[in-house]
Amino acid sequence: MFFSNSQAHAMSQTTSNEMWGGRFASGPDAIMEEINASIDFDKRLYEEDIAGSKAHATMLADTGVITAEDRDSIIAGLDTIRGEIAAGNFTFSRQREDIHMNIEARLAELIGPAAGRLHTARSRNDQVALDFRLHVKSALQRFEAGLQDFIAALLDKAEDHADTVMPGFTHLQVAQPVTYGHHCLAYAEMAARDLSRCRDAIERMDECPLGTAALAGTGFPIDRHQTAKALGFREPTRNSLDTVSDRDFALDFLSFAAICATHLSRLAEEIVIWSTPQFGFVKLSDAFSTGSSIMPQKKNPDAAELVRAKPGRINGALISLLTVMKGLPLTYSKDMQEDKQQVFDAIDSLQLALAASTGMIRDLVVNREAMRAAAGHGFSTATDLADWLVREAGLPFRESHHVTGRAVAMAEDRGIGLADLPLDDLKALNPAVTEGVYSVLTVEASVASRTSYGGTAPDNVRAAIAVWRDKLELNR
Repeated sequence: MFFSNSQAHAMSQTTSNEMWGGRFASGPDAIMEEINASIDFDKRLYEEDIAGSKAHATMLADTGVITAEDRDSIIAGLDTIRGEIAAGNFTFSRQREDIHMNIEARLAELIGPAAGRLHTARSRNDQVALDFRLHVKSALQRFEAGLQDFIAALLDKAEDHADTVMPGFTHLQVAQPVTYGHHCLAYAEMAARDLSRCRDAIERMDECPLGTAALAGTGFPIDRHQTAKALGFREPTRNSLDTVSDRDFALDFLSFAAICATHLSRLAEEIVIWSTPQFGFVKLSDAFSTGSSIMPQKKNPDAAELVRAKPGRINGALISLLTVMKGLPLTYSKDMQEDKQQVFDAIDSLQLALAASTGMIRDLVVNREAMRAAAGHGFSTATDLADWLVREAGLPFRESHHVTGRAVAMAEDRGIGLADLPLDDLKALNPAVTEGVYSVLTVEASVASRTSYGGTAPDNVRAAIAVWRDKLELNR
């Protein structure tokens, strides 16, 4: 929003600023208010702000800093405010800048002078660090549960299709036959790494900032271990300077979110491609598709396309916060007010992407026949022929590779598959070829033979599903 000089002057504040007290004789003008206020977005932190204040007030009373009567008034007032905000009856003021001062001002209206004692032994610096950390930690705990649901959906689909043969691709070209169950498990592996990163981030941020005050700690006899425990943290932070200037927890979240969104985007891209008539491998449910405003025959994979786009926002959020933090001296600087909007947006974007991906996987209808037919295209069992020549005819792999290449060229010239080449023609390429070679040239035989650890054989797929269900306690 832009203001002319005359507008700025007309909108300037002439009353003493409530937060800064006597140091400033007049309040900020309209431009300063516009750039300085964060209440438009940090009101999202009201639950965390009230929880932190209640824990702080309880600790102050327990350590004798404030009276039990003041504590009770403060907590009752905060509960009233929480109810007002939840009901949509709270008036947020941009002149009070942020969620902390909006709540404190309303608390003063409700309970009088006792409200002023709440801010003893803390600062907005440790207060916002607490609120933001609690919010990010809570989001990660939701993603932990969401990823488990997503993995469970992948495992269910893999179990249903442990024997379903499909083409495996490199360079988006048919490479070797695999099973669709094995393909689903590839995404389960990605999601499991995302889950590990999510849990690691929670573990690292499980320290409570409250009580470090502006930057140096406080001289009041507070008990930071009490507030840490009350707010669900493992322990309090250990260095006050680092605490108020740390946003690693937000960067940890955004790093996790960027990688997770990238994995979901890869899956979404395959759903988009596979649902086309040209592939016809899968069919999306109506719940995750839309129609066209002009072409009545269209069924567009819009949910998958939007999931595919989400990394653009989330990656941007990560780079944005890295850039904000890269040159800041210790400790707190106002730059750090620019830390929340992109994190909030990334939380919302990833929640949608993960929920949509889980739903799409559960609803996805797989066309086994189309997958099976495509699995045999492009001479996908050529490697099986080369392996057979090594195993049964004793050829060095490089020689078997050359013989197989000649067989592929022969089949391509004739417009047939490898399994359709006459035995005499294969013998002409190498006399060691026998009738037994045909046992490895079907796609079913190919996938069944891939029994090495981590391979695509159906029995491997079933064993891997059992391992994951046990690891994630997803046994049905």
